[in-house]
Amino acid sequence: MPLVTQATLWTARIQLVPLSDDHLAGEVQLDADPEVMRYLGRPRQRAEVAQVHRQRIAAASKVPGLGFWAGLVAGSFVGWWVLEPPESADQGPVEGQAELGYRLLRRYWRQGLASEGARELIRHGFADLGLRRIFAETMAVNLPSRATMAAVGLDYVRTFHQHFDDPLPGSEHGEVEYAATRQDWLANRRAVVPKPASGKDGT
Repeated sequence: MPLVTQATLWTARIQLVPLSDDHLAGEVQLDADPEVMRYLGRPRQRAEVAQVHRQRIAAASKVPGLGFWAGLVAGSFVGWWVLEPPESADQGPVEGQAELGYRLLRRYWRQGLASEGARELIRHGFADLGLRRIFAETMAVNLPSRATMAAVGLDYVRTFHQHFDDPLPGSEHGEVEYAATRQDWLANRRAVVPKPASGKDGT
């Protein structure tokens, strides 16, 4: 079997390329913004981001085809998207599953880019990589991210609670999981295929 590497992907507006050292400056901007990190943790200094960047790059070596993608619009870094294997026991088996994530620079919020990139990764995961299930998680109080998950076809699965030594405001409401199976995705695609228009004579 040939080695499956991360593909470069395109949407109407976004080029999704495997995350590399070329994108570190954009990641530093992302993780230094308190609003971007509001539901994720405290803002990070450059040295901390550099360390996390290496971990993000290494994610591509865990399961062929999965990893982090940098999103470029007109050549400019707008954020990243990820499909990575589950890491927690309560998330289920690694094989055939991936967790979806995304993080965008604040100036690119509310333009539909998060959902546009997420839809392409979902398509890629199911159609090209043969995944059976894709899920995403966020804080229950993170309503914008929950809305994006629902908009791209993921369904609410559960609310669960984790222990944090330094909990974020709102963590008492728990975390939520949204997910879709390949069967769900195929059924939704069939449902939105437009029927050919017919003339008055029925043709």
